[in-house]
Amino acid sequence: QPQLVESGGGLVRPGGSLRLSCAASGLVLDFAAIGWFRQSPGKERERVSCMSTVGGDIDYADSVKGRFTISRDRAKNTAYLQMNDLTPDDTGVYFCAADPQTRWKCGSEEYPYWGQGTQVTVPS
Repeated sequence: QPQLVESGGGLVRPGGSLRLSCAASGLVLDFAAIGWFRQSPGKERERVSCMSTVGGDIDYADSVKGRFTISRDRAKNTAYLQMNDLTPDDTGVYFCAADPQTRWKCGSEEYPYWGQGTQVTVPS
């Protein structure tokens, strides 16, 4: 059974940085559409960023453009979300998701595989 495990969340001051990791087993992330999402208190789940399979089409939510970077390490079978210049609005539980049957899935949340989430807290 494919599995995704996020890590790297934590408490960080405004303006700080974190790098989230999404380690995959049972599927090859190079051949999967990848998404990062967040669930903030009192808000609906929001797509933060997404990446296509090998070939590397990438998209970001307007709220994180210029601050967040999605990437993938083939050798480690791990996806990353580098988050810089964090603000209190970035607080939430961050999830990675993958679909090995689709090249590009940026307009959907219908990913078959999800991680358990990692908490990011940026106090005001």
